[in-house]
Amino acid sequence: MSIGHHQSDSYNKDFYAWAIHNAKLIRKGKFSELDINNIAEELESMGNRDKRQLINRLSVLISHLLKWQFQSEKQSKSWKLTIKEQRLKVHELLSESPSLKHELNEKMLLTYKYALILTTKQTKINEKILPKKCPYSLEQCLNNKFFPE
Repeated sequence: MSIGHHQSDSYNKDFYAWAIHNAKLIRKGKFSELDINNIAEELESMGNRDKRQLINRLSVLISHLLKWQFQSEKQSKSWKLTIKEQRLKVHELLSESPSLKHELNEKMLLTYKYALILTTKQTKINEKILPKKCPYSLEQCLNNKFFPE
């Protein structure tokens, strides 16, 4: 059995053992023994996971901003804390991967669609009264002092 086949087999059967083994190979400089294709796939997957997490957090944030604006009579400490928490988490993710900010600008339409679904699912707000396009810029969403009126 070749090294590559053994590595791929290990990748499919025991991911943790595969990851630890490949990390050791890297540290020892044994690059010819690495499972390059699966390592590349995992690195791409990690980047995509961070992007999905960022989009998810931003959609929760926008949903709460919509609730704050369109159900102002129900504004609560809980909503305010959720807004603050999501902003903090988004800022944290962006500080770890600043290039994702560009991705967020490109994904605002999709993010807003998720936010609309969340908002209408969690409230009695009629979807027809909510704006078709996101009424907040990315900068407003991330601004700790911004709360829509």
